[in-house]
Amino acid sequence: MPSTTILVCTTCRHADDPADGPRAGARLFDRVKALAEERGCDVTVAGVECLSVCKRPCTVGLSAAGKWTYVYGDFPVETGAATILDAAVLYGEAGDGLIPWRQRPDALKKGVVARIPPLVFPFATAHKEAAE
Repeated sequence: MPSTTILVCTTCRHADDPADGPRAGARLFDRVKALAEERGCDVTVAGVECLSVCKRPCTVGLSAAGKWTYVYGDFPVETGAATILDAAVLYGEAGDGLIPWRQRPDALKKGVVARIPPLVFPFATAHKEAAE
């Protein structure tokens, strides 16, 4: 099973999305999934209903067990898939999910929305003990 999961918000909408056609997020999901298959990337591409970053479509997340999860916004539908997959490779290579700043594509530097710690992280116990 691939260790990196790319979460793509399929409900992201651009202002110019047609009311009766697929939303920008769904189109980006299709492109990321197709390009991942074409490249033979060892990732899981999962469409999610909403990442609640509606003001910054299109939004994706990078996640893996024991790693920090990142959420990024503002990906262009037409060209974002390659950048997202390149970032997923860097994320997969980073032991804790923290991609060194200088290695990050510009879209990640500018598009970061959130950094979420792993469910089990080294300082969790220290914080709990300090509270007691």
